[in-house]
Amino acid sequence: MEKERSSFSGSVGFVLAAAGSAVGLGNIWRFPYLAAKDGGGLFLVVYLILVLTFGFALLMSEVCIGRKTKQSALTAYGALSKNWGWLGVLATIVPFFILPYYAVIGGWVLKYFTVFITGQGAAAAEDGFFGAFITSNGSPIIFHVIFLLATAYVVYRGVEEGIEKLSRFLMPVLVILVIGIAIFSLTLRGDAAESGRTGIEGLFVYIIPNFEGVTFSKFCSIVMDAMGQLFYSISVAMGIMVTYSSYFSDKENLVKSVNQIEFFDTLIAFLAGIIIIPAVYVFVGREGMGSSGPGLIFVALPKVFQAMGGLGTFIGIVFFLMVIFAALTSCISIMEAVAAGFMDKFKWTRSKATIFTTVCALIIGIIVDLGYNKLYFEIPLPNGAVAQILDILDYATNNVMMPILAIGTCLLVGWVVKPQTIIDEATKNGEHFGRRGLFIVMVKFVTPILLAFLLLSAFGLI
Repeated sequence: MEKERSSFSGSVGFVLAAAGSAVGLGNIWRFPYLAAKDGGGLFLVVYLILVLTFGFALLMSEVCIGRKTKQSALTAYGALSKNWGWLGVLATIVPFFILPYYAVIGGWVLKYFTVFITGQGAAAAEDGFFGAFITSNGSPIIFHVIFLLATAYVVYRGVEEGIEKLSRFLMPVLVILVIGIAIFSLTLRGDAAESGRTGIEGLFVYIIPNFEGVTFSKFCSIVMDAMGQLFYSISVAMGIMVTYSSYFSDKENLVKSVNQIEFFDTLIAFLAGIIIIPAVYVFVGREGMGSSGPGLIFVALPKVFQAMGGLGTFIGIVFFLMVIFAALTSCISIMEAVAAGFMDKFKWTRSKATIFTTVCALIIGIIVDLGYNKLYFEIPLPNGAVAQILDILDYATNNVMMPILAIGTCLLVGWVVKPQTIIDEATKNGEHFGRRGLFIVMVKFVTPILLAFLLLSAFGLI
């Protein structure tokens, strides 16, 4: 089985694919908003500390589980400890339900890229454009299907010829695009008659810690925001890292690769803030930084591009191309986590598993599309938000299932198979495990406690 299993050609392919999974829409539409809301540099410092502790413990655990068992998430947990196989089921249910609505949002990004590349960016900046698009009957489904089929094609091609080959191309291009737009954002200058604000001033708003009004309660809220963002950003508790690392060679340096994934994900998130916060600050001001999620990318930013004048159309094209790349690499990893589970559990061929996963995602995704028109309804969530179909799926997976899965992983690693199992896997070639003591403390005690607080906050209990 192990000899026949697909694999990445080397550590570079694995790191680029894993980083591509981690670098997704959350880095672009949530990280900048949280940084602006939570004291700029103060949020950045808290986030970085959590990356090196909380995030490291979860990421290292999942990568080691995948490489040690050489199985995808559905069967890997049971292979590690037969009484904990339920974690594998949960780790497959999560991406199974994320995939449909992520592909729907990917379709939205594709729509906006099409709008800007055809010179209709001014229309996208008008009030009501986004709402009119997602509530229409046919257009959202068409773009959703195109994005999903593009994802399925890459997964169908396999690990080395599909996922790795695309990641080796897209990730360097994505980094170049992100850096290029970030530099441009810093050069922006508003009309002196109106605001006179500059991109550099916006950068200071972003990176300089703002302690105004920071009480102990507020600081705890910032920590929870940073932890929640990191939790979703690094693609843990979704079966992805377990699955991807099952294709990772035993001969490669696992510790170094995990460090590189952390670095790439954090870098892109930070640069996304440099892209968005200075631009919004220059053309809208501090009050314009209150948008996150779809409202930021599909409503606020088109208005910013429009305010840039003639250059705005070009910047909009480049920006949405960047977002397409980020969304596609993440969506591919989500589909692979599901399809690989079917391949390992039921011994299906890759083609059968991919087609089945795609059909299921298509059916559920169309229901999500129709949730904005023919199937529209609203229900209150435990955290006080009002939701429709997409929000319900997002809340159930991200706010409930993923924290439970991550807590279970910590309990399995910390108390059942013991941290030494992970450490032995990470250092099997004599590698240096620089944060060994920290890892043990985090995975046994600190991380599950923090995750429990995260889960309670999702229900509005704290």
